[in-house]
Amino acid sequence: MSTTGSTLTPSRPAARPAGSGRVRHVSVPVRAAVVAVLLAVALLWLTPLLWALKTSFTAEAETTAVPLEAVPESGFTADGYTSVLSGGDLLTWFVNSTVVAVVVTVLTVAVSALAAYGFSRCTFRGRGLLFALTVVGIMVPPQILVVPLYREVVAMGLADTYWGIILPQVAVPAMVFILKAFFDGIPRELEEAARVDGAGALRIFVQIVLPLSRSILAAVAIFVFIGAWNNFLWPFIITSNPDLMTLPVGLVQVQSSFGVRYAQVMASALLAGLPLIIVFMLFQRQIIRGVATTGLGGQ
Repeated sequence: MSTTGSTLTPSRPAARPAGSGRVRHVSVPVRAAVVAVLLAVALLWLTPLLWALKTSFTAEAETTAVPLEAVPESGFTADGYTSVLSGGDLLTWFVNSTVVAVVVTVLTVAVSALAAYGFSRCTFRGRGLLFALTVVGIMVPPQILVVPLYREVVAMGLADTYWGIILPQVAVPAMVFILKAFFDGIPRELEEAARVDGAGALRIFVQIVLPLSRSILAAVAIFVFIGAWNNFLWPFIITSNPDLMTLPVGLVQVQSSFGVRYAQVMASALLAGLPLIIVFMLFQRQIIRGVATTGLGGQ
């Protein structure tokens, strides 16, 4: 209300910005078309997985039968899984993959976070050059580094050891770049306030920066874990001891020792991929949130 002398006149409400308060409704045909396209893409993506699942539960003699049938003539059987679990070293390879992937994930996240925080907050001579080299490292294919890494690991006496498999996988320039971009978006005022209270750089990093970076750290950890779990080339090159083989390397041994036995090969592949599916189902929110946050430049 506005007052002029003794006369009261109602004040005019503030004008709303154009388009505010309006909710766009998508028509039913458009929604149906979008859902149909998404279902078609999902079915196209799931077809190989469903075929592998069906083959793993098919008798070995019927895996190559023509024409293909949705249900085998003799019905479904779990002989492929029992043969792989009882006749091979699948459990040993599973333990090796778990140990390697977990240790690689922990070390990579720790090293990448410390390096990224140093690039983001510390000022020292050569920082720009070192960060430029880190960015260049993202563009270098890992296969180019196999020979020098192999020579270095052999010279250190780490061939056919867990550390020989783990250490070359710890340096991941892409994760340093992602974490550095996120740390740049954290307000410096928080650190300055903590520094006034007497906190040192390490305490600020552990008690302020890391708790604010839980989402991106979770996303980085999951991506590193998946990459370490699926890594085939380096463990295949650096190990010859069957007791140290990881699942991707062991699956090749299953195929070569059993010949082309599709039911056992598909059963082994599905068992190897099961932990990754469980990890994604449990942490999909953290993955999506971390990717979205990184895409916004850490804001």
